[in-house]
Amino acid sequence: MKNNKITTLTINPSLDKSTHFSGLVAEQKMRCEKPRYDAGGGGINVSKAIAKLGGKSTCIFTSGGSSGEMLEELVANKKLESIVIKTKNWTRENFIAFENNSKSQYRFGFPGNEFSEDEKDKILQTIKDLQTDYLVISGSLNEGLPSNFYQKIAKIAKESNIKVIVDTSGEALQKVLETGVYLIKPNIGELAKLIGVDRLELPEVEKAAQKLIENKSAEIVVVSLGAEGAILVSKEETHFIKAPKVENKSTVGAGDSMVGGMVWALSQNKSLKEVIQMGVCCGTAATMNEGTQLFKAEDVENLFSNMK
Repeated sequence: MKNNKITTLTINPSLDKSTHFSGLVAEQKMRCEKPRYDAGGGGINVSKAIAKLGGKSTCIFTSGGSSGEMLEELVANKKLESIVIKTKNWTRENFIAFENNSKSQYRFGFPGNEFSEDEKDKILQTIKDLQTDYLVISGSLNEGLPSNFYQKIAKIAKESNIKVIVDTSGEALQKVLETGVYLIKPNIGELAKLIGVDRLELPEVEKAAQKLIENKSAEIVVVSLGAEGAILVSKEETHFIKAPKVENKSTVGAGDSMVGGMVWALSQNKSLKEVIQMGVCCGTAATMNEGTQLFKAEDVENLFSNMK
């Protein structure tokens, strides 16, 4: 039986707790508003973004302990199709706090717990059994996992002719590029590291991305430029899309929203220009909302209509 056209993988998900408070004072108790809980982690956020656009995906993630049970419940509440890989150690939690007076955002991220050898094998076997068109590998690796773990997953997926999209960083991304994938989404600083230079200026981005494509590291390179927008580079095309000007309330989930928008557009056989336009619109729309809510579909529709 074939899964959905899009499958996302979140090895290191999180139970995200967010709240508001007023006044940041050291060593004093600060009263917080009622917390909001969200299912977090790169792939889960990508699946949520796809659902907001009216699409479907299969969401694979690990889950352990009481925090994992709450994570599963939150994913189910979003009506996302999922494959849950149970773990002995608890799922991690993250904390996001918004200071009302300064409108500052404080984000506290914790590492994911280690997996047993059986749990690692279960993750790899799940990918071997997968039938899908696109696999989105997104987020960080857990404590104790080797830096080539995503590379192993990418190799397995490619053997099944699955197009692999990777959104991670550091050595894990470097290793994946040795295998070669369909699409990667580094920011401009990460792209500089990937080609072995200290920094890149905007006019140098296209040439740097083309270098990765020539090396068969990726077929498509999307370089995120934050508030400036993004550049998509393939062997035949380059598209620079400026981000629409909006009131920025939070950057949480903007990158995952961008990936969700792009892979949804790819699954709909949109042109590469429309793919990057949709990605930028979803990422921008996510910054219009506080907390971990990602974007509103109507905001994406309005931004995309104006961009077109």
